[in-house]
Amino acid sequence: MKTPTAMAARTTAEFTLDPPDAERLANLNGPFDGHLRMIELRTGVEVASRGNVYRLTGPKAMVRKTEALLRGLWDDAAGDALDEPAVHLALAAIDADALVNDDIEPQEVTIRVKRGTIRGRGANQAKYLHAIATHDINFGIGPAGTGKTFLAVASAVEALNESRVQRLVLVRPAVEAGEKLGFLPGDLTQKVDPYLRPLYDALYEMLGVEKVVKLLEKNVIEIAPLAYMRGRTLNDAYVILDEAQNTTIEQMKMFLTRIGYGSTAVVTGDLTQIDLPKHQKSGLRDALDVLREVDGVSFTFFESRDVVRHPLVARIVNAYDARDAQDAQSGPG
Repeated sequence: MKTPTAMAARTTAEFTLDPPDAERLANLNGPFDGHLRMIELRTGVEVASRGNVYRLTGPKAMVRKTEALLRGLWDDAAGDALDEPAVHLALAAIDADALVNDDIEPQEVTIRVKRGTIRGRGANQAKYLHAIATHDINFGIGPAGTGKTFLAVASAVEALNESRVQRLVLVRPAVEAGEKLGFLPGDLTQKVDPYLRPLYDALYEMLGVEKVVKLLEKNVIEIAPLAYMRGRTLNDAYVILDEAQNTTIEQMKMFLTRIGYGSTAVVTGDLTQIDLPKHQKSGLRDALDVLREVDGVSFTFFESRDVVRHPLVARIVNAYDARDAQDAQSGPG
């Protein structure tokens, strides 16, 4: 909830961009006003446009910065075509993320897919969706049933539907059964399919089975075991790394350095369900230590109260957490 101080600091400003030019305005606003939406999410300022008249509402300092940003982009729009990377760089130049007051409630992010409109359930899910919309690399960490993977897939499907990315890459380490991919029957997709079933389930719900199959055939949706990501650079892609607690430090570093221009990465995992050998540190835990203060990387932490499955799941998570805390206090027996 917004604080009284935050509410008092909000202001409204209206300005006109001259000369009127429909093509230039479309270039500035972006496809389906995508550039304006990005600016809103990054600055916390509501942007409304009517022709060449713009109305900004938000924190006073950010309204001034956003007006200057739009005027600068208006000048740029007279020449080259504006794209998302250009708007992203302009936002970075004004340090938009650092200027947003933490006390100001962020813009609500809604996702529109075939099944309808999806919103975050609760504060953490809303924060997670906002982080995904405003950062290139995102971590969602917490117990099963909190919507980490489902919301990531929903965001990816929306980006694909709106042509903000050209492909969707689903990645997962295959270590749960301690088996090597080469020992499993079938081709590469068949080897990895069992490990990616939760991602498939979410895709089927968002797009329908037939469309998912067609997109897989066209390689618009790609299934990639983590071990096969080395040496690649992913541009204009939406990349989801699921079950990231089972990555090694080297694998996590390799994955994060695959990200190219126009791409978004979402990394999900549960640090209480690590299947790596006891002596091996999880790449997800290491990334949390190393990247926590890196600009442009977001971390959202879910708890048992964020579980949106059967109520009993939250109680089970709490019971295991309590037992683990007790074991940690008592030490080895």
